[in-house]
Amino acid sequence: MARQAAQRQQALEQVHMPIELTRKMADQGYHFIGRHSATKICSYTASSLKKSTRGRTCYKHRFYGIRSWRCIQATTAVGCNLACSFCWRIIPEEEGFKWNEINAIEEWDDPAEIVDGLVREHRRIVSGYRGGGDADVDRWNEAQEPAHVALSLTGEPMFYPRLGELIEEFHKRKISTFLVTNGTMVQALKRLNTLPTQLYVSVQAPNSEVYGRVARAKTLNAWDSFNEFLSVFSGLATRRVFRLTLMRGVNMVDAHGYAKLIMKGRPHYVEVKGFAYVGGARNDKRGLSHLNIPEMDEVQAFAQEIADKSGYIVVDYHKSSKVVLLCADKESARSRIIRFEK
Repeated sequence: MARQAAQRQQALEQVHMPIELTRKMADQGYHFIGRHSATKICSYTASSLKKSTRGRTCYKHRFYGIRSWRCIQATTAVGCNLACSFCWRIIPEEEGFKWNEINAIEEWDDPAEIVDGLVREHRRIVSGYRGGGDADVDRWNEAQEPAHVALSLTGEPMFYPRLGELIEEFHKRKISTFLVTNGTMVQALKRLNTLPTQLYVSVQAPNSEVYGRVARAKTLNAWDSFNEFLSVFSGLATRRVFRLTLMRGVNMVDAHGYAKLIMKGRPHYVEVKGFAYVGGARNDKRGLSHLNIPEMDEVQAFAQEIADKSGYIVVDYHKSSKVVLLCADKESARSRIIRFEK
């Protein structure tokens, strides 16, 4: 036990964050890899490994065929240049931590070492689901060989300057990749020499005024950067997705504004998702409450309004995640299942 505690402490001390913040996140279930990467098990991964809840899989399983029990939830950078009010992550300033999280670190970890570490930690995390009579043994065995990674856990993954190499490393191992970005790092997008299987951009608001209140950017001209990002994003030769996280009374407004952004970014898919009042979003400093959680029928109605104004079509929904899927056309709807898994 003493040796394990010492190893854990050594791992936490490597992370490019204040040690108190690192410990707090570790207590919340984050597993750190090297200086700046992390993974954490998703609740859908956990439930999909149990016989009693095996049917409770992620919306990515329903929409795109991703097997929740073979999915790593991760990030290549725990820092972020936005402080979105709806985000579940800890925002350092709100917790009393002094950390300039947009400051680049002196040395970035090697892509292959990050992939090795994420796979290793994924196996370590799911190992605890093998015991007991409720374990789905077949799925547990499959989970030992991850087939997908969602680079969406926390922070802004595009801070990592060797992201293209990391994506290529995953693909060499037949692991498909979903990358989620806040859409402000235009130059990083242009340098991305290997594109992910599916590239998401988080759309925080339909217009600049709402964006300022929701995104709470730590850098200047974030809205302008976001719009420039969409112009580059629209021409990328990979599957492109918008993700909207909607808060009643905050950014669940101006469907026409969202439609205009959709027409600029030209995503293949749009995920219209209801806000979840969890984690950091419950911090009093953000001014949110249960009243900002939209009901499923509200999400569906707003998604339909966006579809009507953008020309997209509503094709599916996932009730427990409160998310509705829009597709650009019938061809996108037919081809949405990922076939990359081994």
